[in-house]
Amino acid sequence: MIDLKKICQEKGLRMTGQRSIIADIITELGGHPAGHPDVNLIYMKASEKDSNISIATVYRTVKLFEEYGVIEKHDFKDGRSRYEPIQESNHHDHLIDIESGDVYEFSNSEIETIQKRIAEELGFELVDHRLELYGKKINK
Repeated sequence: MIDLKKICQEKGLRMTGQRSIIADIITELGGHPAGHPDVNLIYMKASEKDSNISIATVYRTVKLFEEYGVIEKHDFKDGRSRYEPIQESNHHDHLIDIESGDVYEFSNSEIETIQKRIAEELGFELVDHRLELYGKKINK
């Protein structure tokens, strides 16, 4: 599991008590389909741990974490920004359930190869990409 607090400290970000709580929340929520929390969910969970944390503090902290390159912002077409720790060594793509809002992370070497080949065919070296698939769960 990613230690968001440690990464923040390595990048020179001072970790206050409230920042530590917010980092813990993002880390805890990142590991399951309901992960990729928005600011409201982060605030709700953080205020359970420290009732003095304000929504403004959460917004400022999330923006700071994003500026320091420790979390990544996603807009999964549901009208809210959602966040996850940056995982430089573990590239993955996302499948978003449009009914529940759950986000499933997946890796597929075949898709990666195809994307690289397309870039090369168009005369590019692929340096980064983001793939988001949207769907409805099939009831079987």
